[in-house]
Amino acid sequence: MPPLIVGVRFAQIGKVYHFDASSVPEIKTGDRVIVETSRGKQLGEVTQLIKNPTAAADGWKPIERIATPRDLVLRRTWAQKEIEAMIACRERAAQLKLGRIKIVAAEFSFDGTRLTLMFSAETEEKADLKSLRHDMQKQYQPSQVELRQVGPRDVAKILGGMGACGLERRCCSRFLTEFSPISIKMAKEQGISLTPQEITGMCGRLRCCLVYEYEQYAAARKELPKRNKRVVTPMGEGKVVDVSPLLMTVRVELPEVGAREFSSDEIEPWDELEALRRKSQQPCENCPKTGKEKA
Repeated sequence: MPPLIVGVRFAQIGKVYHFDASSVPEIKTGDRVIVETSRGKQLGEVTQLIKNPTAAADGWKPIERIATPRDLVLRRTWAQKEIEAMIACRERAAQLKLGRIKIVAAEFSFDGTRLTLMFSAETEEKADLKSLRHDMQKQYQPSQVELRQVGPRDVAKILGGMGACGLERRCCSRFLTEFSPISIKMAKEQGISLTPQEITGMCGRLRCCLVYEYEQYAAARKELPKRNKRVVTPMGEGKVVDVSPLLMTVRVELPEVGAREFSSDEIEPWDELEALRRKSQQPCENCPKTGKEKA
C-alpha cells in the first residue's frame, strides 16, 4: 500500500511541507497535527492529501499525531508570549547598541521548548549577537533561544501593510507562500519603466509581481517581430514601431499611410519574403541555357 503523504502549513500564508501520515490514515484536510521539525515540535494544519506520491517516502518525516484540544490551548498560550519576547529582545538590542539589526518577530515552538527571534540587518557586515543571545537565553530559560536572520522580503511579509501598487495588503502577506527569483530582465521584457519607483516594492527589492505575467510576455514576443523590423502587411511594407505582446498585435509605420495596427496573423517578416522572391528569380540549374552561344 502506498504511503499517505500530507502537506502541512505552519503559518497562515506559509510554505507547505510534506510529511508521512501513514500512521494516521483517518487524517483529513483542515486537521491540526503535531510534527517534529528542525526547529522542534510544531503544530501545523493539513492543507492537502497526496495518496499516490511519485517519490519515495524515505525522506519524509512522520506525523506524530493529530492535535488534541489541549495541544491547541498550549500553542495559543505560547503564541500570546511572542510579542512580549520580541519587545524584550528589541529593548536588550538597544541597550547593547546593536543599531544595525532590527528584531521583526518572535516565534515559540508549539510546546515552548524553542524560541526563535527573527531579525534583519541593515548592512552586510555580520553583527556580534553572542551577548544578545546569551541574555535572551538567560531570560527565557528553559526554552532554547535561536537568532535567525531573514531577508527584506520576509520582513515585508511578516510586517504586512500596503503594497507599492496601492493594494491594502501586500501580495506576500496575502497569498505568496514562496518568493520567486526576480530579475531586471523581467521588467524589460514587459516594457515596464526601469525607474526605481516603478519596479521596487516596499521591501526595497524588485516587485514580486514582475514574475506574474513574465512567461506570457516572453512566449508572445517569440512569435512577434521586434521593433524597427521590416514587415509586410495587407497595406504594404512597413517598419514595426510598437509591440503589444498580450494583444498579439504590432503597430507598423507605413509610407504615405502612417501608423496602423495589425494582428500577428496579418503580417509576414519582410526578410523572409524577400529571400523567397530572390530565390524564385534565380535560374534553374537543370533548365536549358538560353541565348546564343559564342562561335
